Amino acid sequence: MTRRSTGVRDDRATRPRARIAVAVTAVLCIAAVAAGCGGGGIGAAGGQSGQQVDASGPVQGKLTISQWPLYIDPGKNGTINEFEDATGVHVDYIEDINDNNEFFGKLQPQLAKGQSGGRDLITVSDWLAKQMYDSGYIQKLDYAELPNVKKNLIPQLRHPPADPNRQFTVPWQAGMTGLIVNTDLAPNVNSVCDLFDPKYKGKVDMLTELRDSVPMTLKCMGIDPDHATTAQWLSAVDKIKEAADSGQIRRFTGNDYIRDLSSGDVDFVLGWSGDAIQMQADKPAIHFVMPKEGRMLWSTSMEIPVGAPNPAAAEAWMNFVYDPKVQADIAQYVNYVTPVKGVKQILAKRDPQLAKSKLIFPPESYTKNCTYEPVLNGEQGRQVTQAFNAVING
Repeated sequence: MTRRSTGVRDDRATRPRARIAVAVTAVLCIAAVAAGCGGGGIGAAGGQSGQQVDASGPVQGKLTISQWPLYIDPGKNGTINEFEDATGVHVDYIEDINDNNEFFGKLQPQLAKGQSGGRDLITVSDWLAKQMYDSGYIQKLDYAELPNVKKNLIPQLRHPPADPNRQFTVPWQAGMTGLIVNTDLAPNVNSVCDLFDPKYKGKVDMLTELRDSVPMTLKCMGIDPDHATTAQWLSAVDKIKEAADSGQIRRFTGNDYIRDLSSGDVDFVLGWSGDAIQMQADKPAIHFVMPKEGRMLWSTSMEIPVGAPNPAAAEAWMNFVYDPKVQADIAQYVNYVTPVKGVKQILAKRDPQLAKSKLIFPPESYTKNCTYEPVLNGEQGRQVTQAFNAVING
């Protein structure tokens, strides 16, 4: 399989990290606070209690997966067909997630009744998975059925704040949030604060995703998002509002910033690493720039909802895609950070340039200044979400 050249194709607007601007003025109000990184091992005991996945049954029947669009290698020789051939399970792969909040709003009434809407596996951002788990909507995983995950999950993704021991999440893909720059137009950009520099007024885009735009603004302000107070979070939102009101920010976008960059309407954007790789294939002047203040690191992960009709097949799928040979096909197609060890060596033979990319295979030295996307629980989350939504929808 060869790597896609996507350029500004219309379907890029529905890529996995695309977020539509929904007026959500509240988040789940959970009393628990996300635990810090480190400690324990993958699949270790401890943390929040919850229903354990019963994966003791045979791997057979139908597996229904809810997923983001364009997030897997397609075609008759793709991962879905490989899994079906290997297990005899029929996969109903539904690309019905376009926004975390939107998807949760659709599914929550069923989850509240202990039903999954027929879904065996969902893929949402870690911060939302944490809130769903605390509400009793997601099951703990049975790591006896996930030897590939235990062995092959990369160290950088083993201990996120939302799920420090990966008890209920398994990363599907990950990525970094930084600056995507047209170096022909803005050759000297290297700071998050450049988004607010009057020199670039009307020539920058920011993201509709709160957990990217606001923490990166905090970094510009010299504030560590991991230790920011509610007042500091709201101050960062105020800074974004001032920039929006003045015309400094051209617009708030999801992945459709790709069109703005390609057309030259903007000089640079706050954006996601996988998009930069895809764009550079068509426009070499496009580069992902690591801001001197650092970046955000995020992952969308697989979860098994309470009420899933076929959890055995769901865990079999998780284990299957953590085979490095299988994951290499996925990584070669989506171009985000692969969560699986051993993929780089495989791609070195298929696509040496891709295998050298720090955006797909970031060394620990490259991610040491990353901040993991925040959970933002409780009253703090409600206030910050309400304030930010007022800005992007204003």
